[in-house]
Amino acid sequence: QVQLVESGGGLVQAGGSLRLSCAASGRTFTNYYMGWFRQAPGQEREFVARVNWKSGSTYYADSVKGRFTISRDNAKNTVYLQMNSLKPEDTAVYYCAAAYPKTMGSGSVNEYDYWGQGTQVTVSS
Repeated sequence: QVQLVESGGGLVQAGGSLRLSCAASGRTFTNYYMGWFRQAPGQEREFVARVNWKSGSTYYADSVKGRFTISRDNAKNTVYLQMNSLKPEDTAVYYCAAAYPKTMGSGSVNEYDYWGQGTQVTVSS
């Protein structure tokens, strides 16, 4: 049974940093895509970033490019999202997701097969 467990959320001032972690278990994730999404109150879940577990190739939403960095630690089966220069508009519940190996598009939620429970990130102004 696949489990994705996020941690690392919290309250931070604008301009600050947070690092989110996603511990993955239940299968071998080689060749999977691991993604981070976020959802603010009253809004749709939106793509943030993804990484290919095997190659390490990454892809980012324009809104976070240059501020956020996604990475993975194969030995720990953990994916990270380093968030710098945080803005109040980054406030949301952040979700980790995993996608079977497939041709990926630009970040639709429908591309992902497994989801974590989410972790709250609040950025105060």
